Amino acid sequence: MAIWTAEILAEMRRSLLDWYQQAGRTLPWRNEPDIYRVWVSEIMLQQTQVKTVIPYYERWLAQFPTVEALAAADLQAVLKQWEGLGYYARARNLHQAAQQVVTDFAGQFPKDLDKMLCLKGIGRTTAGGILSSARNLPLAILDGNVKRVLARLIALEVPPAKALNELWDVSETLLDPENPRDFNQALMDLGATLCMVKNPDCPRCPWQNHCTAYLKHQPTDFPRKAPKKQIPTKKIVAAIAFNLENQVFIQQRPQDGLLGGLWEFPNQEGNIQPLLTDLFPGAQYERRLNTVFHAYTHFKIQVEPQIYRVNLSGAGWVSLQSLKNYPFSKAHLKIIEQLQDPQLSLPL
Repeated sequence: MAIWTAEILAEMRRSLLDWYQQAGRTLPWRNEPDIYRVWVSEIMLQQTQVKTVIPYYERWLAQFPTVEALAAADLQAVLKQWEGLGYYARARNLHQAAQQVVTDFAGQFPKDLDKMLCLKGIGRTTAGGILSSARNLPLAILDGNVKRVLARLIALEVPPAKALNELWDVSETLLDPENPRDFNQALMDLGATLCMVKNPDCPRCPWQNHCTAYLKHQPTDFPRKAPKKQIPTKKIVAAIAFNLENQVFIQQRPQDGLLGGLWEFPNQEGNIQPLLTDLFPGAQYERRLNTVFHAYTHFKIQVEPQIYRVNLSGAGWVSLQSLKNYPFSKAHLKIIEQLQDPQLSLPL
């Protein structure tokens, strides 16, 4: 690990904070560091860009302005509010953690790291981000942007995932104990606005003279990359079944696992005939819609929506207009967009 003298550390902290005062981002959760708002933003920002998060964050606070309101909400309402943001386990974790805060902590967020880590969906860097931002506690962070900054700063010779302990040590060493809130936010902004994956703006970086990767003239060679794994593609057929009342059939996914609790059109990888026989006996094929493509972290899907006509009714059958009341995954939202296209001639 890089060793810095006390004088160099003080200069690095000062230069980063000076840069932050001039160039730091103005973000809604920084205007008023309320711990509930900071927590919501930290969870939303996991694996999601700021520009995507901001409108979701604002709509979320309009519907769930307090931790008590979130804890009391129906999970379906929570998932609907999250719809389109992806990684839906985050929404379920927010809901469950809100209930923990209300039930186990009398509606008050924990004030120390160990208790914060007891909340569902909160790991070390998220807890550090929340407590440093909302309570100005001297806790380090290590999100994706920070990993990249630190890996370049010390010219880390292995992928960050293989040296997390070393990177945590660096983050803790650099942290300004007198001003952890601004320091951590400055560190995140440095990664988001200057020390970017491609085309880092090294000439404007306050740490230019301390960055080993820059001094080696190799900033984009770091962080070192792990070998890429081939991502498989699953070919799926979705049955879009309409009954004689122009209702369409939807079903809810199990609460646990990928996309837990969301609604979807019945679908099957490979041959869909067994599913049709089970759910829609006597179904008549009408036509297919445009293929939908979507990527998850570890695999991709290719969904072929097929429209069927059936003479059935009962639970699960809803009007096209009412689909907006149910939370769907991004892939199935793309199917709904096609179904609601006024130029589409539906079979019924």
